[in-house]
Amino acid sequence: MTKKQRIEAFIRLGEYLLSDKQCLLQAVDAAYQHNAWFTPANVHKALHAAALNLTEDKLHSWLAPYPFDGDCDKTAGLVLAGNIPLVGFHDILCVLCAGFKLQVKPSADDPVLTTHLLSKLQEVEPRFTPRIAIAERLQNFDLVIATGSDNSARYFSYYFGRKPHIIRKNRNSVAVLTGKETSSQLMQLGSDIFDYYGLGCRSVSKLFVPEGYDIKTILDGIAPFSDVINHHKYANNYDYNKSIYLINRESHYDNGFLLVKPDDRMASPLAVLYLEEYTNTDTLAERLRTLAPQLQCVVSIENLGVPTPVVAPGQSQLPALADYADGVNTLDFLAAHR
Repeated sequence: MTKKQRIEAFIRLGEYLLSDKQCLLQAVDAAYQHNAWFTPANVHKALHAAALNLTEDKLHSWLAPYPFDGDCDKTAGLVLAGNIPLVGFHDILCVLCAGFKLQVKPSADDPVLTTHLLSKLQEVEPRFTPRIAIAERLQNFDLVIATGSDNSARYFSYYFGRKPHIIRKNRNSVAVLTGKETSSQLMQLGSDIFDYYGLGCRSVSKLFVPEGYDIKTILDGIAPFSDVINHHKYANNYDYNKSIYLINRESHYDNGFLLVKPDDRMASPLAVLYLEEYTNTDTLAERLRTLAPQLQCVVSIENLGVPTPVVAPGQSQLPALADYADGVNTLDFLAAHR
């Protein structure tokens, strides 16, 4: 296949992701039945985010620097995460656009959507059919991209370490408030916190605020997201963490659907947002530089001069094609081992 043919196939797939075709709606419903976190609203949000990048201009521009014309005989193995819907789609896109054969192990939490989209991709471009395999266990592959937790990363390193690899671990995202945010920007920040119930590595798990910041400001700003508490799994986490804080008499803020707790750590429990004050932007920038290996992105209205990508409020869950997970350029990796 040529690069042009692969691009055209993904453009057609993008059009399908935005459609209301019955087979797609059935897959969305099946994903929710399999995993209660994958509500139809969240799945459609993920489908829309993926489709935004599957346009002719964006795909051509993204792939332009790479001589990926013609097929490659090598097989790339993917071990996908399943914390949010279609979290592994970008890796699938990279591997196939680079001309590799694809062997993919979907997450047990997200097998329905991944399988459906690969099936649809083979339908719109049959030449992909012999080049895509879904596997319970990877075998006979030439390189691997594996995504999981810090614990699973040790397992991946043991089994895949002798092959060319990208192995991803836990990451979190943070937001930096300055006190200059508008009410609209604070509401948009709610999307960065609550989209996918905060389960993604691009979900904001911590706020940095200037000393003396009135927490009520942000709590009022995110009030439109109160419906999140109606999800039983989210509510269970909220109730559990609230009871722990009350029993232990730990200081925290509570708006009825989110707990905000002063804490130096990065990875907050579900339904909890950690809070840390900063004295000035210089010390904050230094703190963020130190934390860079743990961060996926930073949400802020300011250019903070840090190595971690900084995005505007409301944009953390809408990464562009070149916004690579963990800052590792997947296409460069594939090009080096083609």
